Amino acid sequence: MTLDLEMAARNGAGDGGGGAYYPPQPREDLDDDGMKKRTGTVWTASAHIITAVIGSGVLSLAWSTAQLGWVVGPVTIMIFSVITYYTSSLLADCYRSGDQVTGKRNYTYMDAVAAYLGGWQVWSCGVFQYVNLVGTAVGYTITASISAAAVHKSNCFHKNGHAADCGVYDTMYMVVFGVVQIFFSQVPNFHNLSWLSIVAAVMSFSYSSIAVGLSLARTISGPTGKTTLTGTEVGVDVDSAQKIWLAFQALGNIAFAYSYSMILIEIQDTVKSPPAENKTMKKATLLGVTTTTAFYMLAGCLGYAAFGNASPGNILTGFGFYEPFWLIDFANVCIVVHLVGAYQVFSQPIFAAVETWAAARWPDAKLVTREHPVAAGRFRFNAFRLGWRTAFVAVSTVLAIVMPFFNDILGFLGAIGFWPLTVYYPVEMYIRQRRIRKYTTRWVALQVLSFLCFLVSLAAAVASIEGVTESLKHYVPFKTKS
Repeated sequence: MTLDLEMAARNGAGDGGGGAYYPPQPREDLDDDGMKKRTGTVWTASAHIITAVIGSGVLSLAWSTAQLGWVVGPVTIMIFSVITYYTSSLLADCYRSGDQVTGKRNYTYMDAVAAYLGGWQVWSCGVFQYVNLVGTAVGYTITASISAAAVHKSNCFHKNGHAADCGVYDTMYMVVFGVVQIFFSQVPNFHNLSWLSIVAAVMSFSYSSIAVGLSLARTISGPTGKTTLTGTEVGVDVDSAQKIWLAFQALGNIAFAYSYSMILIEIQDTVKSPPAENKTMKKATLLGVTTTTAFYMLAGCLGYAAFGNASPGNILTGFGFYEPFWLIDFANVCIVVHLVGAYQVFSQPIFAAVETWAAARWPDAKLVTREHPVAAGRFRFNAFRLGWRTAFVAVSTVLAIVMPFFNDILGFLGAIGFWPLTVYYPVEMYIRQRRIRKYTTRWVALQVLSFLCFLVSLAAAVASIEGVTESLKHYVPFKTKS
């Protein structure tokens, strides 16, 4: 207001000179931060969440339930869903610093941590977030290749019988998936990905529904596997050491099945206002997590009911089902299409971080900053974006080829990402934001929640490392067959 009055005085307001000053009005096509107006809604944000959450993790839930049993398995899924929703709601309030309507926007997870916590926690957050995002890209490449190979195997089994040797090398499918990702990685940013997320969300609903439907049909018609209250039996299915390791690994798999907090802020940055972004995001989170949990309970419980303690690690590619083969083919194609979109949803924050840093480091370098219009201006080409993103996809593809251990990779990713990104940082930012005093009831409750989740993450990480170690004993590089 003071500035407006000064400008009015300088322009002769009130002296009859006709020089009245009118403060500049905000442009309707821009948001309060000068960026292009955001258009995201509850539905697009929910699509991003569902695309991120209902991924390869859902396919391992029958196996996870088999390790934990009828009691601990479903209870664990519910507990993780409640924790994810609660901490995601805390994180949604950190999108703006200060006032939830007019406060400064935090465009990334690291921006939010820097605004509320600062110091070494920003760097540690960056390490956890970006290692987890890179790991997720690797994990999705592995999963997509296994599903693509399953289409070939399904047709082979249908033609030659279930006893036929239909194994196929995964490497070729990983390379093809990588080539497809090089193309889609040129989509500039999250704001241009809504259509891909919607397609991917439809695909995830499709293959999850198929997995649930086939499990239900087998549960009703038989034959079904043996199930118990405590899951796999010591001395029958596993020995005592394996029981412990596999149970901890199952916890990591379930944690991975709910992991999307590392991109929540980036999703929220696509949402329009009013209403306040945190309100929209909380609704989207409730819708996304509720929908996801319903599918997870059905997939985990019906899958376990169908296959019992012998549930495969991946319910659609482990060939618990052989027929109808065309439906298995369709489900696996849906998985591949979904993972094309999910890969991009998780990779965009990495792309944005490196490109923002490069633009700040070399602001006058045309190679980094210049955009070249292509196809009559409908698309824009940037040399640095092309080179850097292609290199990222190539590296993640090579890592997937070198480490193709599906369940162990899932468990490890869930373990290293769940506690710090889903629980620790949201809790600490909430405590700082609300100025909660140490040793009060709320502070103690939040710290207990954080510590218990840390123990779960630690146990799952150790179990997954043990699983990778076992897999490496029988591993021949570039010769992995599905």
